Amino acid sequence: MFKKVNYKDLNSKQKENYNFHKVSSKLADYGFNSMRLNDDWEGADFISINKDEMIKVQLKGRFTIDKKYIGKDIFISFLEDEKVKIYKHDDALEVIPENVKISKSWSEVGNYSWGKTPEYFNDIITLL
Repeated sequence: MFKKVNYKDLNSKQKENYNFHKVSSKLADYGFNSMRLNDDWEGADFISINKDEMIKVQLKGRFTIDKKYIGKDIFISFLEDEKVKIYKHDDALEVIPENVKISKSWSEVGNYSWGKTPEYFNDIITLL
């Protein structure tokens, strides 16, 4: 009856649901209660609350920076190599190298992402 799904076989909405449950499950280990949002409130797919704080989380398929998240005090979370990773978006801005800042993707489109997270971001990423 129970058969694990192959992530690659899921459509985009199913992947977002899958990622939400994986991330929120890991956050629960740290005392967070996660609530999915119907509309990306202040850029967040969900909020997560523990006894002391609330965080806004945006789900992504990979490590991403985006100008639309600047100054929104938002965390980005994604799965990579079957591990849940999370980081404060604006912390990543302080680490991006010059070649990204001058890229067309960043300067004209306003976002940049990596298929595999570069090691220079390791200091700002938390593995859940």
